[in-house]
Amino acid sequence: MNFIPDWPIIMQFALATFVLSITPGPDMTLFVGRALSEGRAAGFSCLMGACTGVVIHTTMVAIGLSALIVASPTAFLVLKVVGAGYLVWLAYQAIRHGSAFSPEKKGGGPSHSLFQNWLTGLGINLLNPKIILFFMTFLPQFVSASDPHAPGKLFFLGLLFIPMSLPVVAPMIIAADRFSRLLRKNPTVTRATDWLFAGVFSAFAAKILLAQAK
Repeated sequence: MNFIPDWPIIMQFALATFVLSITPGPDMTLFVGRALSEGRAAGFSCLMGACTGVVIHTTMVAIGLSALIVASPTAFLVLKVVGAGYLVWLAYQAIRHGSAFSPEKKGGGPSHSLFQNWLTGLGINLLNPKIILFFMTFLPQFVSASDPHAPGKLFFLGLLFIPMSLPVVAPMIIAADRFSRLLRKNPTVTRATDWLFAGVFSAFAAKILLAQAK
């Protein structure tokens, strides 16, 4: 099937997805924090909302970038250069400011319905402009701009991001209490994750710039 990338590309994407999934951020803070305060169902509802946001972002990227590729491959390359700068900035932010993971266990607060939790997860995904730019820079690294099947492959990889990340994220929600204590009490683990995050995005940035030089 033309929309499925080659296996080496899928394996590279799987590795990148794993690293990104274990990197703490505002979404993980929401999932684990809500699981701590309202139970696992609440955490998973937020996760499903965020997954819905991923589908929306993927669709926007596949449609938008495919139109850009058809209209001007040069414009697509310019977008990738801008994306490289953004990825370097993300790496710098991770090193300078550290993880955004800071859940707090609450008690006695107002509870939310599963639908409300789903909306919260969707909102934290859709209302973050960084996520849009993230998908626009992350997904294209695994699809050639000259590939006539680029839109289908972008959409396939974007959707593949969800099942590939669930085996990492779901256990964190299930073991929310232990996971949050580990990161709060062991700053070395959290800091190592920050450096891993920075390394991944720096590698992506270098890959973009090298591609422009060809």
